Amino acid sequence: MQRVCLALPTMRSCPGTIVDLAEEAAFAVENFGVEVHLLILDTTDTYDAAGFAKNVDAVASLAPAPGVFVHHLGNAQQEEFFRRVAEQSGGADPGLLLDMMLPPAVAYGSCVNRIFLGAAALGCTSAHLRNDDADFQVLDGRKVFPIHHELLSIGKPAGEAEAGVTRSELDPADADKPVLLVSGSFMGELNVDIGEIRELDPAVYHDVVRLWTPPVWPDEDRDAMVEVSFRGTGTEPFTADESVLGPPDIWNVFMCNVALDHRAYEVLPLLPSVKTLGCDYALLHALVHARMPAVVHNRHIVNYYTPERRTGAGFVPYQMGFVKLLLSMLYLYPVYGGMIDLGRDLLDERHGLKSEPILELIRGSVDWDRAGNEHCLDVLDRSYRKLGGKYTELADAVAGQRQQLLDEAQEDAARWAVLVEAWPAMVAAARAGGLRPGPDGAAG
Repeated sequence: MQRVCLALPTMRSCPGTIVDLAEEAAFAVENFGVEVHLLILDTTDTYDAAGFAKNVDAVASLAPAPGVFVHHLGNAQQEEFFRRVAEQSGGADPGLLLDMMLPPAVAYGSCVNRIFLGAAALGCTSAHLRNDDADFQVLDGRKVFPIHHELLSIGKPAGEAEAGVTRSELDPADADKPVLLVSGSFMGELNVDIGEIRELDPAVYHDVVRLWTPPVWPDEDRDAMVEVSFRGTGTEPFTADESVLGPPDIWNVFMCNVALDHRAYEVLPLLPSVKTLGCDYALLHALVHARMPAVVHNRHIVNYYTPERRTGAGFVPYQMGFVKLLLSMLYLYPVYGGMIDLGRDLLDERHGLKSEPILELIRGSVDWDRAGNEHCLDVLDRSYRKLGGKYTELADAVAGQRQQLLDEAQEDAARWAVLVEAWPAMVAAARAGGLRPGPDGAAG
């Protein structure tokens, strides 16, 4: 029986999301005959004991469903598991590996990497990622679950997956290649909370967002990228299924509405940057730029903002995460550009993703000239001070951490190279050790 991992990383109280995902898991079992492991990696107990208790209660209240197995891991259980994986992987510095997997602060790439190793430990062949700040669309009173399209295609040879899509753009030469990626997008608010900047001053918004576009592109292409960045698929609600098989566009895939085959995520981990928005897309870039066939569908999730990112205490830390995203691109774009140049050479003879050329690209980016990031911080300082108000406070925070931010962006790239090199052994250790039952019966 096909075993899949439906996964939710969270650091906040989200009992409603847990209930929704349990319903999606039951839907998958009922309609596809699979075994679903609902994996909730929950670090809420680090920040909010009461919020964590609500999540525990939500899991406890779930009605048993045949074929659905729920694993709710708090911070302590995760630390035990990932410490064991790091130590048994044989890496030279297991403490560093553990720190990259479970750092003391939010890290979007790291939390997804934990899902990947958790899925390996559970013996799953695919991971289906969701988020705690998104809702499912509803049609005729029923939730529109993305896992419908995901299980129709994930892992199958592309030629077989053609039967499950509404339109195929598949090159017949790619019929034997496996579908390693199935994704929808999102609707609702921008997936990065910077819309207020656009409302205050569209010109400043343009200047700031342009900082994350590839500097080697022509001006008109960079401006066009500004217009589509962070916007998702618009506002048109779901009415009927549409899905396309073929080489996807990177703008049509979204990391919180995605299924990935184990032959992808067991090869390439994500950038383990701390407090950095949008650092979890490298694997999608690798699959897209290798021109692997994928399925893109319209069961888009509805993105919304959690309130803490706009509060006095939460505003500057959240926006600093966006600043760190901009700085990370200095090291990511050489990697992505190299992936584009390599194209199908990113694949081995069995159409599997190869980590070696990607690792070489990452290592080559580490010593990239920092002048681009110096310029980025200069533009941000001028832009935020022009906006005034709380953005002046943000500008002061960025200026006060300028050298640290520059150093951390470079260090993140170097640490990513270490993790990519160690990843095969970590996957093997996770698979060999499995997830052990915790004291409350949950896996750990």
